[in-house]
Amino acid sequence: MGEESPKKGAPLREVVTEERRKTKKPEMYRVVLINDDYTPMEFVVWVLQVVFHKSEQESARLMLEVHNSGKGVCGVFTLDVARTKAYQVENLARKHEHPLECRLEAVGSV
Repeated sequence: MGEESPKKGAPLREVVTEERRKTKKPEMYRVVLINDDYTPMEFVVWVLQVVFHKSEQESARLMLEVHNSGKGVCGVFTLDVARTKAYQVENLARKHEHPLECRLEAVGSV
């Protein structure tokens, strides 16, 4: 009875503190396109434009990187987004009967 409710305008006698939690940044993953000897270069350029929203010029540059070095990083995303992008690439490749494949690499790993 010694304490009045806040509705009546009297101050409370207890201090309520709210703990602030620092949110951790999500782990990031590279989506890596793997070269093969069968998927046409034009198809790879098209996939990079459709799935990763790259310009035609950037897609052609990345396609050549994949072709010359065996793999190329298409982008860095959170795990859910990276998995979705890799799935979209491989789904389009299978639909068009190409063996193109994508892998995920955790950022920070070798």
